[in-house]
Amino acid sequence: MKRILAAILLVPAVLFSLLAGAAGIGEERRTETGVFDFENRTVLLNSGYTMPILGLGTYALDHDTCVSSVMALLKNGGRLIDTAYMYGNEEAVGEGVRRGMEEYGIPRGEIFVITKIYPSQFNDPEAAIEEALRKLDIGYIDMMLLHHPGTNDVQAYRVMERYAEEGRIHSLGLSNWYVDELTEFLPQVTIVPALVQNEIHPYYQEQDVVPFIQERGMVVQCWYPLGGRGYTAGLLQNETVCTIAKAHGVSAAQVILRWDLQRGIIVIPGSGNPDHIRENLDLFGFELTDAEMEAIRALDRGEKHDWY
Repeated sequence: MKRILAAILLVPAVLFSLLAGAAGIGEERRTETGVFDFENRTVLLNSGYTMPILGLGTYALDHDTCVSSVMALLKNGGRLIDTAYMYGNEEAVGEGVRRGMEEYGIPRGEIFVITKIYPSQFNDPEAAIEEALRKLDIGYIDMMLLHHPGTNDVQAYRVMERYAEEGRIHSLGLSNWYVDELTEFLPQVTIVPALVQNEIHPYYQEQDVVPFIQERGMVVQCWYPLGGRGYTAGLLQNETVCTIAKAHGVSAAQVILRWDLQRGIIVIPGSGNPDHIRENLDLFGFELTDAEMEAIRALDRGEKHDWY
């Protein structure tokens, strides 16, 4: 009888341990979904997995630059890499991850890789997913996104759901989905996306979209956090941003990225420069005040810099 009672009492503890292990969390980590853990630089997703809250975007990086950039990120403590079929560098990301694991002794479970399938692939999503798995060659995909809405996007997502159930993809998400698109899409799928990735920067803040996403248990991630091609220099010279940067003894880029983090938005600035990659990871030695957050909020122009 004592053995039976002990076994019954043990079940909840075992279940919690298994769930915690699947999520990659320890006893001292925060377990509230969607809340940034600044100490560990992670967030717990609704999928049960933890995700780094800052990393590297690889858009427009050629093969060799992409490999070296991924390795620079990993060498300097970064663990999140974003790629996509349309970037043409999934193989380079995979090579950088494998080499980084070997050279720096990083376990695969610490690294989080995002990739995306494009609307041109939605007619045969299984082939698209298998192609991504083959190109990356890192065992599994931490997160796969639909790159933006398109014909058969729901059907493609449902195939991704099957791969998630099989464990070959760990978490699912969307890129370039807004309030109207999410309102139509979400009721048609079974697994709630863990993340929505959109263009967000001080001149385009999505002040209505961000809370809409977060209130539904999904995490927000921004691409073009520094304004994007042709706009970065101007944004980094903004007087308000530069004044705040000077007050904290940091760069304008660091101020903008920290502003995103304090809004609960994951950042993946793109760069092929190892020094910039290192700087973009150094966001935890200062904190913006409420007044500084509001000053940057006031810069919003609704100025979108890409067509997605």
